[in-house]
Amino acid sequence: MDRKTVVITGASDGIGAAAARELAEHGHEVAVVGRSREKTEAVAAEVGGTPFVADFARLTEVRALADALGAQYPRIDVLANNAGGVLGSRRLTEDGFEATFQVNHLAGYLLTRLLLPTFTASRASVVQTSSLASRVMARYDPDDLQLERGYSERRAYGNAKLANILFTRELQRRHGGDGISAAAFHPGIVGTNFASESSVVMRALYRTPLSKVLMTSPAKGADQLVWLAEGEPGTDWPVGQYFDGRRVSRTSRVASDEGVAARLWDESAAMVGLEP
Repeated sequence: MDRKTVVITGASDGIGAAAARELAEHGHEVAVVGRSREKTEAVAAEVGGTPFVADFARLTEVRALADALGAQYPRIDVLANNAGGVLGSRRLTEDGFEATFQVNHLAGYLLTRLLLPTFTASRASVVQTSSLASRVMARYDPDDLQLERGYSERRAYGNAKLANILFTRELQRRHGGDGISAAAFHPGIVGTNFASESSVVMRALYRTPLSKVLMTSPAKGADQLVWLAEGEPGTDWPVGQYFDGRRVSRTSRVASDEGVAARLWDESAAMVGLEP
């Protein structure tokens, strides 16, 4: 297998860290991106990769991350937009956006857009960690992306994971002809600390004895990320699709609406100050 350069966000813990370990074991170069400097540097040292620290609740740090990655790697074969989580009560970031929307979707959108020239030259794959929540939790209103009406942490997370799939479809539509290959996947219900900033009820759910039985391990959750990263797009997996268990899977009807996907792309561009 050819050695690839793989950038994984949210790689300081959970499935991101597990994927970094497995990909490094397979001989790939891994850029480990995380919010915690201590954890990010520890995982990078473990896998022999380079650490990059960025808080996705601050878009200035996402822009700095893009600059640092572009300077470090003239070629990037895979970007895994894996950072995200359930963030509890509604709050705005310093950029003025609803935090769950920004951390799970908008920051990854910005990072991808800023590195598009590198991805195009590299014929890269862009992989989104989405979730079954995109179908069972989302109530998506294109007129209320910031959830100013009817906020709940479940809805915010579900909408953001649906946005990951819409972004995947639109990225493939707009830039597939330039050599980009996009995919999104559901990692399973993984026993990680991704709900550490959520409500007491959500945190408690992830810490019950029953959760250990129902939830899969980070290593198993990382399986599809590794499979997509190492696979040949168009041969090993069809591009522009959402996967569960290494198979194209059913998701929300809204996720296949090209008009909704195009609108999200354009409005996301406006939010971060880019042309569509």
